[in-house]
Amino acid sequence: MTRTIVASATRELIIGFDQPFCVIGERINPTGRKKLAAEMIEGNFETVIKDALAQVAAGASMLDVNAGVTSVNPNETEPGLLVQTLQIVQDLVDVPLSIDSSVTAAIEAALKVAKGRPLVNSVTGEEEKLEAILPLIKKYDVPVVAISNDETGISMDPDVRFAVAKKIVERCADFGIPAHDVVVDPLVMPIGALGDAGRQVFALLHRLRHELKVNTTCGLSNISFGIPHRHGINAGFIPMVIGAGMTSAIMNPCRPQEMEAVHAANVLNGTDPNCMNWIKTYKDYQSNVAGSAPAPQAAAPSNDGGSGGRRRGGRAGRSGGA
Repeated sequence: MTRTIVASATRELIIGFDQPFCVIGERINPTGRKKLAAEMIEGNFETVIKDALAQVAAGASMLDVNAGVTSVNPNETEPGLLVQTLQIVQDLVDVPLSIDSSVTAAIEAALKVAKGRPLVNSVTGEEEKLEAILPLIKKYDVPVVAISNDETGISMDPDVRFAVAKKIVERCADFGIPAHDVVVDPLVMPIGALGDAGRQVFALLHRLRHELKVNTTCGLSNISFGIPHRHGINAGFIPMVIGAGMTSAIMNPCRPQEMEAVHAANVLNGTDPNCMNWIKTYKDYQSNVAGSAPAPQAAAPSNDGGSGGRRRGGRAGRSGGA
């Protein structure tokens, strides 16, 4: 059974087929958030702190940390800012983190100060990226997100995206990185632009799980980009990708409708034993007259049924604000 282990300074988390779906909070990402980008450039981390605390309170299992505030000289500006942001977040919350950057120097700088075993987001199938990132993954013994595109860009053919994922897994093996430390992002296309985007990713997930036997993730809200009432689409998409085999997603845990879909999928998928996490989360849930309800008190992030309570001492381009 494929299991990817990530950890904070004191808490271990398992991403796996037999584990609860891993929610990776997306909010600490200035992409598409001009106010947040401006704050971070000025050294103001009030929103970062607020978003970190809110996402964990809402039930995020991990947090993605991105500091790509500008496309101008990112090799000079991003390493220091990413390190600063990472240190603030990991001292604030006790959940594993995802180091999210397309700048190799920033990833390396962050790995030097990261506590526990973070996830690196990400590497692509481009040979230059593989040669730059994979030695760092091996050196620091951390898992990596593998994005299914290469020098030719993002293919609309799911068979090509599978081939790129397979290539990355094989190149990881060349560096001594096991498949269980590779979390593949098959790339979710916007359903508004590509009508069979859902069917494509469902088929890809089946192949990735049964042929490559790897864990998977995605920028979940990409599916709804450009269409109204995005969160309804996202909430419908979640149980479908979980049923197809996806084991984690970078998403907004502060959307109750979407987290409700995650919790329900865990119950129905058998990864919430005895429905205990559902019961803890929704035992006091009451609808109001209008038929909606305030967000329930989320249970603490857990891997019930897998981690056994053990304790030990990506990437710009996702929507971030969905």
